[in-house]
Amino acid sequence: MYVVLGASGNTGHVVTQNLLARQQKVRAVGRNEAHLQPFAAQGAEIFIGDVTDAAALTRALQQADAAYMMIPSNPATNDPLGHYDQVSDAIAAAVKNAGIKNVVALSSIGADKPSGTGPVVGLHNFEQKLSGIDGVNVLFLRPGYFMENTLGQAAVIRVMGAVAGPFRPDLKLPMIATRDIGAVAADALLNLEFHGKHSRELQGQRDLDYTEVAATIGKAIGKPDLRYVHPPNEQIRPALVQAGMSEKFADLILEMAGSLNSGYMRFLGSSNLAARRTRLQPRSKPSSLRYSSRRTSNQATTSGVRVQRETEVPFLVA
Repeated sequence: MYVVLGASGNTGHVVTQNLLARQQKVRAVGRNEAHLQPFAAQGAEIFIGDVTDAAALTRALQQADAAYMMIPSNPATNDPLGHYDQVSDAIAAAVKNAGIKNVVALSSIGADKPSGTGPVVGLHNFEQKLSGIDGVNVLFLRPGYFMENTLGQAAVIRVMGAVAGPFRPDLKLPMIATRDIGAVAADALLNLEFHGKHSRELQGQRDLDYTEVAATIGKAIGKPDLRYVHPPNEQIRPALVQAGMSEKFADLILEMAGSLNSGYMRFLGSSNLAARRTRLQPRSKPSSLRYSSRRTSNQATTSGVRVQRETEVPFLVA
């Protein structure tokens, strides 16, 4: 039995679908029963529970061989890091109390840093809590920038006639589609080739800067001259709030962008280790993604694994 937390989310639904496609027993966990019904029609067991409810999550993990765990972001909250801590406390308690032996957890690049990375600090704390539980094998997936975050540029382009964001125009971002993250997570659950506590970085076909993103979007929408602009934070912050973020969450996003711009938040492993590649382009075509593996311990060692898989084609979308 596999348990998928956030089964209707961007990565969780891919994990669930991949497991069901391989005829596995799946318990799909979420807050909205209607969103989970398509999985029930495919044979999944539906479990309704809140990610902050440790007792409910403990019940959800009963008799499970492995689980996919993640923290749904809550951009509207006035205490973003408190939200991350509340959910990670509940997940850690459930993992410990249920006695589950194998967990694949969604984290992020930058989770090695204890501070200065915006909302990713919450994922650092998440990793620390699960790492402190004896007797459970945990694989922390650390993807780069979610390719789906670029979808928010549609509204920006309508208003400004340009792509805009908090990143340096020349900053190469390791973009990856959530579809590929979910596929890697499902494979990890099925194969269970990790023992102890490990982290694995996930990145796309190649790193892209937002100047290239703007060119790609422009080509797709018939605006070949579409450009990228990098406004000051004083202009970006109110736009983020207007889009639905709390002021505190907006500040964390800008802190994260600053840590990426400075190079403080970055990949730790080799950038040329490939497994699956995604591609940002007007129409998706089969490709693959690259990742590197890093053992999380006081004596960390890094190894690379190469796996080829065909597929179409982070920080916030899960």
